[in-house]
Amino acid sequence: MHTRTAAATLAAALLLTACSSAGTTSAKPKPSPTVSKREQFFHAVHAADFQSWTTNGPADSELTDYPRQWCDALGSGHTVEWTFSSGGGGLYPIGEAWGTKLADAHELLLAVKVYCPTIRGQVLEELRVGGAY
Repeated sequence: MHTRTAAATLAAALLLTACSSAGTTSAKPKPSPTVSKREQFFHAVHAADFQSWTTNGPADSELTDYPRQWCDALGSGHTVEWTFSSGGGGLYPIGEAWGTKLADAHELLLAVKVYCPTIRGQVLEELRVGGAY
């Protein structure tokens, strides 16, 4: 019986030592990979599944410049309406072989959260006031 108690005590001591040394390891956590703004934007675009692009949508290369241009226009104090209008910014997301419904364009515009997060609130407020979001 004394042997069993000694073996149980030794097993408990080894377990306790293993647990406490496992919790005190000095291994540094691996940094998470950095995801570019472009990758974040296209991940959101592909996940959105815009109805107006069901039959024919843009290639990624056709959308690449829009977010930065939208940020520049909106950051300069222009409205979403001006930014999208042909008489203003001319930055409505449309191509020769594809189009975007206005509701989808507004959702797409919210990519400013990736490229220029400080402007996102302004865009959301404008879309809410206009009844678009």
